Amino acid sequence: MKTIGFIDYYISEWHANNYPTWIKEVCEKEGLDFKVEYAWAELDVSPLDNRSTEEWCKEFGVQKCSSIKEVCEKADYILILAPSDPEKHLAYAEEALKYGKNTYIDKTFAPDFNTAEKIFELGEKYNTKFFSSSALRYATELDDMVDTKSVVTLGGGGNMPEYIIHQIEMAVKLLNDTAKRLRVEKVGDNQYVTFVEFDNDKKATFNYSVANPFAVSCQAMDKRSRFSVIRSDFFKILIADILKFYQTSKTSFNTEQTLEVMKIREAVIAGMEKNGQWITL
Repeated sequence: MKTIGFIDYYISEWHANNYPTWIKEVCEKEGLDFKVEYAWAELDVSPLDNRSTEEWCKEFGVQKCSSIKEVCEKADYILILAPSDPEKHLAYAEEALKYGKNTYIDKTFAPDFNTAEKIFELGEKYNTKFFSSSALRYATELDDMVDTKSVVTLGGGGNMPEYIIHQIEMAVKLLNDTAKRLRVEKVGDNQYVTFVEFDNDKKATFNYSVANPFAVSCQAMDKRSRFSVIRSDFFKILIADILKFYQTSKTSFNTEQTLEVMKIREAVIAGMEKNGQWITL
């Protein structure tokens, strides 16, 4: 059995509560033998449901560790969580990446572009393979959207700074180019539209509102248009890709795109306070 160690800010949160089951389901489907075996959380009690790390570990059949060091020493592979607290990722990565074990770092990868670069530098320093992604990159609805010239995405979630990552990830995957500038317009209470210009005259528009479903519309170089509401089981596809990465040390996409995503996200957040002003990236 190959063991996975969880590192989290508080362990009882949506991702940690679902990943063990999805890992088990993917393993059963693919004939793999991974298991979440170890866990450590900085906060012992979750502020979401008041469940302790010990209670969480008992429910999921996981061994509670007393430190990041213990997790990293015992587990074969590392999974850094804290999806709603990306400001924690650098400190966790500083400890975890020392061990040279293949590591997945949950979305949102980092709070800003500078921190993202620091984590990449740590990976190089310790020669540790890692990657990060929004699960929306794995939506199968994107598979046929090739040679994309322009993208319009739709998405929601509790707040724009945390959930805009999903729309950015989809656009960066489809356009596969460098963003030059963007502007954000507030169109209602907690509703924003972001316009992004990329190299090679490519463009993206992000439409965020709390209750929006995730959807994507694109136009290809030959002017064909496609539209899809995202309904695929993208989280399990992400889990399958993480497990494949653990086995092979190879990622399914160029991880420099993660830095591009972080650069755009940082500018989007800044743009929320500069209604309609262009921001150069």
